[in-house]
Amino acid sequence: MKKNIKTLYIVTIIAILTFLGMQVYWLYGRYEYSLREYEHHAEAVIADVLVEYNKERDKKGVGQINTSYSLSHGVDSIGNASRKVTVSSSVLNGRKLLGINEERNLTDEEIERLVEIVTDSLQHVEEKKLSVDASTAPSDGIAWAAMRNFDLEVKSPFTIQGVDSLLKNENINAEISLTITDSLMWKPIAFGHESLINPLFKVISPYSELERKAVVIECRIPTADIFRELSWTLVLAFVLSLFLSVCLIWQISTIVKLSRLDKMRNSFITTMIHELKRPISTLKMCMSGLGSERMLEDAVVRTELLTETRNALDNLSAYFSKLRDITFNNVEQIPLNIQNVNLHDLFDTVARATVHPSGKTVIIKNNIDTEFIVSADRSHLYNILNNLVENAIKYSGSEVEINASATESVGFVELMVNDNGNGIPSGDLKHIFQRFYRGKASAGEQPGMGLGLSYVKLLVEAHGGHISVDSFEGIGSCFTIKLPQ
Repeated sequence: MKKNIKTLYIVTIIAILTFLGMQVYWLYGRYEYSLREYEHHAEAVIADVLVEYNKERDKKGVGQINTSYSLSHGVDSIGNASRKVTVSSSVLNGRKLLGINEERNLTDEEIERLVEIVTDSLQHVEEKKLSVDASTAPSDGIAWAAMRNFDLEVKSPFTIQGVDSLLKNENINAEISLTITDSLMWKPIAFGHESLINPLFKVISPYSELERKAVVIECRIPTADIFRELSWTLVLAFVLSLFLSVCLIWQISTIVKLSRLDKMRNSFITTMIHELKRPISTLKMCMSGLGSERMLEDAVVRTELLTETRNALDNLSAYFSKLRDITFNNVEQIPLNIQNVNLHDLFDTVARATVHPSGKTVIIKNNIDTEFIVSADRSHLYNILNNLVENAIKYSGSEVEINASATESVGFVELMVNDNGNGIPSGDLKHIFQRFYRGKASAGEQPGMGLGLSYVKLLVEAHGGHISVDSFEGIGSCFTIKLPQ
């Protein structure tokens, strides 16, 4: 059974860890998906912002006089198809013409004035011409678009401030920089996040392909917003994991308790058979003696036989009384005959009826006031005291001293029975009032069914009282009983 319980523990732990691992993996995947989703959304917004910014640049350029585009196809030296683009732009430098030194877009009035004086200001016309091998362009359409972007860069240079303001309008905070690429770049390239902690992604988008000019936009993903969106998922996953873990632990705890209960029941049955055999054997022996006329003629022997018979019957009666009371479902079912009991006299009766084992010195002191009266069931109170005294004698050395005392307070009385016996190990203290429980120090050394103290506790609670114990190994124990009055 122990091996099966151990295997069950291991399997349960593996099951819990596996489930938690699956939950963590699923949450990781969900978090990763949310980051990718945010990236794709932000990349689409960035693409739209760049298109909108190019439109603004086209409207607010410095003015253009003439532009020519040329796209030609051919074959290179090794027979591969080639594509060459040539773009030439003659741009009116409106700022120089108007004597404007600051870098800003011209107003509509300034542009009209330029048109009027352009013919007299040819010395201010700058021409830019560029011829590039565009064989790597995916299509002719992209090559034509690259020439238009070159023309746009000449008319209105790309600025970080212009893009940044549009991105902030879309609630995207980014670090923007301009760069020159090592080779011609025809399409934007996105680089996803590499870290789950403080993740960021990067977009590199060409704005003048033929000049290898590109803008680098780095965005930090707002993880707080991601976690806020996943909050209900996280809470549900945590609650589900906790619920399943508790259920598994509860299940194995129940199985272990049932196993322990089964073990205690088996031990109880074995012990009970052993305990009942002793008085039955005594009765059989006494009955054999009573059947002998020769032994009956001896008055001393006859008295001993009758005394042993009476003690054996008392023991049987006590065992059956314990078994009867211990089977009640709750303490309210135990019938009580409440009466005024002289506690001093009752303890004296218990002391006189106590059997002193041979070879052991037993001293019982009654420190209870001779007129101390308590309201209780006399029979049950006798059994309570008798059990405590018997335990004190049973679990002690060659010499034991037992002291009984009582005090009275408002609404209750307090009865104390202490001894200088072996004491109770600290690990057993919290279990000694459980049914069938026997401490490690006493199991196997002393006969018993593990019902004595649980029986005492049951009777005390039937009176509406409370029992507690203070004990130290090698020093002794003190049981304190509080009974309401």
